[in-house]
Amino acid sequence: MIKKTDQTKKGVELMIPGIVIGVIVLIIVIWLISSYNGFVTLRNKTEEAFSAIDVSLKKRYDLIPNYVETVKGYAKHESETLEKVVAARNQAMTATNIDDKIKQENVLSGALKSLFAVSESYPELKANENFNKLQDQLQRLEEEIAGSRRYYNGVVNRYNTKTELFPGNIIAGIFGFKRKPLFEVSNESERENVQVKF
Repeated sequence: MIKKTDQTKKGVELMIPGIVIGVIVLIIVIWLISSYNGFVTLRNKTEEAFSAIDVSLKKRYDLIPNYVETVKGYAKHESETLEKVVAARNQAMTATNIDDKIKQENVLSGALKSLFAVSESYPELKANENFNKLQDQLQRLEEEIAGSRRYYNGVVNRYNTKTELFPGNIIAGIFGFKRKPLFEVSNESERENVQVKF
């Protein structure tokens, strides 16, 4: 009996390190899975947030030609400004990635500001009902875009923080999760609000 008890104790003593190692490995695997899933969730949220911005931008792209045509009818000698707006719109529409889209949107916002400034010089244009409706629509779209940008930047900030903090940066490095760009203005002059109300 004594030999069996000693053998049982030795067997249990040999199993304990194996169990501890097994538990540690299980904890690490659960942590890896959880961290990976957290990154995937945040990455998908950033893509969803950007698609919300993209929908609003598409509406703005569709509205700009009508706005330009209305201004063109009253401000014929402002063709250079109108051409810049159309060119900026076309460049923004053909942007292929988020970084390029952000850059082109900043250019378009600057071009729109110059168009709004031009339109202020024409009182008969400001009295046009169609022009006023287009302005109201554009104002709502600008507010929608600003709200979507805030949401996108908030999600991207959480994602980027997770990719940089330890130990998340290890998982990010292993699985290729990289920082995403914030959707912000590129120069100080564009930080002013777009004014589309007269």
